[in-house]
Amino acid sequence: MRILVVEDDPILSNGLRTGLALSGATVDAVETCEDADAAIAAARYSAIVLDVMLPDGSGLDLLRNLRNRGEATPVLLLTARDSVGDKVCGLDSGADDYLAKPFDLDELAARLRAIVRREAGRAAPSLTHGAIVLSPADFSATVDGKPISLSRREFAILSALMERPGQVRSRSELEDRLYGWQEDIESNAVEVHIHNLRTKIGKDAIQTLRGVGYRMGAVR
Repeated sequence: MRILVVEDDPILSNGLRTGLALSGATVDAVETCEDADAAIAAARYSAIVLDVMLPDGSGLDLLRNLRNRGEATPVLLLTARDSVGDKVCGLDSGADDYLAKPFDLDELAARLRAIVRREAGRAAPSLTHGAIVLSPADFSATVDGKPISLSRREFAILSALMERPGQVRSRSELEDRLYGWQEDIESNAVEVHIHNLRTKIGKDAIQTLRGVGYRMGAVR
């Protein structure tokens, strides 16, 4: 997952970036509504963690504007306001979930996985394609029931492909899943990770459509 964190508290923002990265996510962070709007226009995100009170306005107004222009990226509101009325207002403004501060990072990560799963139309918590099973909750993978070791970026690419196995993912889409703003994109990184994945899950498990991208192939 690539996650956008919109939070003006630098300590909390850094904690979210570090914690979500440990769960396998690529994380970008901004502090204002203006910067969030620009980030959402420039990159594809699996989900957005949005604080309600921001220096240049309300996160709820930003959320309403996103929904009014058809932006469907799942949004989890993060706020110190935890009354029933506040939750109802947030959800009715277009949020997919609501978590009050202080919160547990494991719960936040689980809620993000849940709203991303719902947005993709999946009910099961794991991703399955033939004999390949990925579990985002514990960052594990098996082939024919046998565990395999995947790097964070290998897991991210395979997750992206398995979320919609019949859909072709372009190189730029996969790079969006792998790299945040502060990271340099290596010119052949996607190709290298795809090669490594084929070694681990089978050479026919990932198809290359030259000039277009990659998709899952036929597997047992």
